Amino acid sequence: MRVIIKIFFALAITTVLYSCGSDSKGAGDAKKEEGKGAAEESHEEGPVTVAALSEQQIKAVGIAFGTIEEKELTATIKANGLLSVPNNNKANATTLYGGVIKTLNVQLGDIVRKGQVIATITNPQFIQLQEEYVALASKITLAEQEMARQQELNEGNAGARKNLQSATADFNSLRARKASLQQQIQLMGINPNSVSLSNLRASLVVTSPINGTVSNVFAKIGSYVDVSSPVIEIIDNSLLHLDLQVFEKDLPMIKIGQIINFQLTNNPDKTYSAKVFTIGSSFENDSKTIAVHSTVIGSKVGLIDGMNITGMIGINNVTTPAVPNDAIVEADGKFYIFIETSKQAEEHEEGHDDHGHAHDEGEAKHEHKNESEAAKHATEQGKNVNFEKIEIQKGVSALGYTAITPVQEIPAQTRIVVKGAFFINAKMSNTGGHEH
Repeated sequence: MRVIIKIFFALAITTVLYSCGSDSKGAGDAKKEEGKGAAEESHEEGPVTVAALSEQQIKAVGIAFGTIEEKELTATIKANGLLSVPNNNKANATTLYGGVIKTLNVQLGDIVRKGQVIATITNPQFIQLQEEYVALASKITLAEQEMARQQELNEGNAGARKNLQSATADFNSLRARKASLQQQIQLMGINPNSVSLSNLRASLVVTSPINGTVSNVFAKIGSYVDVSSPVIEIIDNSLLHLDLQVFEKDLPMIKIGQIINFQLTNNPDKTYSAKVFTIGSSFENDSKTIAVHSTVIGSKVGLIDGMNITGMIGINNVTTPAVPNDAIVEADGKFYIFIETSKQAEEHEEGHDDHGHAHDEGEAKHEHKNESEAAKHATEQGKNVNFEKIEIQKGVSALGYTAITPVQEIPAQTRIVVKGAFFINAKMSNTGGHEH
């Protein structure tokens, strides 16, 4: 009986101890969960607005800087057109005498000057004309002597008047022929005074009639050319015209002297300018558009006759702050730009529980190693540049620019990111989504 009582007493004590241990463990778990919840609450963050990039990252991504510019982007008329060179700035290098091309001194795209030798041609007829011109000099001398002799005979009533008239006619005919040959030889590019029996030329030169660029070569060595067969075509691009096709409803808003900004259809990265000098008075074919002619002003580098363009005609002088299209990024239905700032990027640290438990020795060593490597990497990358995300309201877009209205004031001449903004926004999004 005493043994049974002892066993029952031992079981009772064990039950009490187990119950106390369970309550203590439950309370500890509750406190731990509460601490964890508080820690998580303390790590709730607002949106990230500042990011830092090293100079090495900026160079690798190709980030470019600029400023907010003033652009005429409002109230504009968009029209398509064509670049052209007026006919008085185009020319064909030709020869007045037919011949075979002996030499050709230019190629497609060469820049030539007025009077520069383009090619040489040969023809036996060139020698015949010079030969006749030289022989004609002695015939004229003989005809002049005969006319003088007949005049003396006529004055002494020893000769017939008819002979004097015939001698005079022959002399005048030879003089006329000489004058004609002299002009022909000059048109051949030969000085008549230099023509002699020992200096007869078998080839002629073809020269450029204007300054410009060789746009086409029609002849080749050995081919026959004449006055109807040009050797080359030359275009002077110094006077380029822009011909825009404007619809009838937009015509009253265009005035002579207006400035037109235009871009090449296949290369919209650069903007050129032109000035309206005349407006057409009839419709172009069946398109119901009127031609607006303007002269290209400023830089003409890269512009060639026949290029298709897109023009923007401003109908007022209102200007607005604008940035390149690549400077704007979209996130969550809003639009932003990035400016260079002195503000520091947000830091994200790992939290600890309320009991202040430290990492074990292995984790501490690993973290210390990572921090050392990060510091070394930052030193290698160089000084960081901080970028701040600024919300803006978009306006009209044209010619590669978009009008903007920042929701907060941006100091004048503040540097903004005009290229590579997408990369900064992606980096900022990754930082903002860091999980603790």
